[in-house]
Amino acid sequence: MSSFAPYLISWNTTKRCNLRCKHCYLDSDALTKKDTNELSLEEGNRLIDQIAEVNPATMLILTGGEPLVREDIFDLSDYASKKGMMVVVGTNATTLDDKSAKEMVRTGVSGIGISIDSIGPEYHDAFRGIEGSWDRAMAGIESCKRHGLEFQIQTTVTTTNYYEISEIIALSHKLGARVFNLFFMVCTGRGQDITDISAEQYEDMLKLLLDIQGKYSGMMITARCAPHFKRLAYEKDPDSPITKAAGYTGGGCLAAFHYCRITPEGDVTPCPYIPFSVGNVKEKGFADIWDNSDFFQNMRRPKLTGRCGYCEFKYLCGGCRARAYATSTDIMAEDPWCAYIPREKDVIVPPNFYADSSKSNAGSACNLLWTGEAEDRLKRVPFFIRSIVIGSVERYAIENGYKEITPKIMEEARRKSAYGNKIDIR
Repeated sequence: MSSFAPYLISWNTTKRCNLRCKHCYLDSDALTKKDTNELSLEEGNRLIDQIAEVNPATMLILTGGEPLVREDIFDLSDYASKKGMMVVVGTNATTLDDKSAKEMVRTGVSGIGISIDSIGPEYHDAFRGIEGSWDRAMAGIESCKRHGLEFQIQTTVTTTNYYEISEIIALSHKLGARVFNLFFMVCTGRGQDITDISAEQYEDMLKLLLDIQGKYSGMMITARCAPHFKRLAYEKDPDSPITKAAGYTGGGCLAAFHYCRITPEGDVTPCPYIPFSVGNVKEKGFADIWDNSDFFQNMRRPKLTGRCGYCEFKYLCGGCRARAYATSTDIMAEDPWCAYIPREKDVIVPPNFYADSSKSNAGSACNLLWTGEAEDRLKRVPFFIRSIVIGSVERYAIENGYKEITPKIMEEARRKSAYGNKIDIR
């Protein structure tokens, strides 16, 4: 297995959608006829087979558009889960009801990510383009709870909802979300027409997330598309668990390293916000694209320029490559949304930076034995972070010379984990 094995893949299964969200990076179409270029069920199953050959423990995110408008979405989730993948569905939840929630559970969907952008319907409905979408999403959440389907809340911060993010986080916890993900816009697709928050607001929002870490028991709070999060954590406390964490738990950008996006047509891109195709799965095998793409190879050995190139945090953070690409078409340019001025200090090297990264890929790339008791304990971990926990525990075991993972080893790793104080695996 490659040292850069993927363990998180987002597949836009369709461009069709029942909403008209103002920030949609895919510029999804309203409900229309199925696109003839959209990967068919047969092609989708073949793609799943190919991903499983690279890493059978991949977390596969089935999203859109709106994935629930795809008639065969549960056939895809069933096939992927039976291949051993952790399957997640990203949805606006407006069509999610008891029937579809039961189907998700039946076909092995571990949980879903639901987009909520306000504490009430007014802004959410305007942002999502359809009146009543907030109320229907709330009804979808209740369906999840009735059928034991874990969910996370995903919010995109804008100039309009900026000052209610704290309230949205509190609402997410009250609703029973296991994770709150705050997304930051990258101006692509329809998002090009939206005024983004300022670089200063961006920094302040990340500081807010850092300040409330651990406040909401049983719910993880994270930032997405924000590699600066780890730099700010370091500035606040160089010895914090977030700073010392590595790999998936460490934050930073995973694009091309351990993550990619697949479009409805089968194009592979580094992430949803870098619309550069490195190959199409209809023409080449996924493994060939993942391992041999020149674009991916360059991203894995970055030669950053501008402030990012001489910043002491270039290994710890590295900036958002999508924002660099969106503003300059240069994937290696400095991140224009970073307000930090490098101080010409020694470069900070993250823990295990030079280690074989394949050793933390959700149990798929190392020869560690998990005891039955340890596997039972692992099942108690919310699915959204199960791969994180696996990677963290296995990394700890390897570093300390353990060959077998027991509940005792899991507890030792938990105490040293970035999220150990928030997630109960006891």
